Amino acid sequence: MVMDELIRHEGVVLSTDGTIARVAIMQTSACQACKAQSMCLSSESQQRMVDAQMAEAMQPGDRVEVMVHERLAWRAVLLAYVLPFVVMIAVIALLDAATDWSEAIVGTLSLCAIALYYLVLGAFRSRLQKQFSFTARKL
Repeated sequence: MVMDELIRHEGVVLSTDGTIARVAIMQTSACQACKAQSMCLSSESQQRMVDAQMAEAMQPGDRVEVMVHERLAWRAVLLAYVLPFVVMIAVIALLDAATDWSEAIVGTLSLCAIALYYLVLGAFRSRLQKQFSFTARKL
């Protein structure tokens, strides 16, 4: 079995609840060299909040390293960006070929299809959060 690489960020624990730690990830110069920079939202903002499974007991204020498998990061990009684009193009192509509606109507319906896609994705939020979990360990 080939192990994929981990994407790692340093952060500070803000709060804990059971086995979950709320962590503030700070943008660092290491983000500039990260392989996943183009798909990572933390490189676009100064601070990002994430919920992570605690690998050990933690307290607010602890410095931690938050990790996620690179494979999961790519899967998140697929669900959040690639599939909605495919849905939009497919709706445009199907409606353009099957109807004589104006471009404005076809474009509006393709945007509605994307909105529906994100609503369905939101309905599965708790299930997706189980699959896309971060892990935190003390530094």
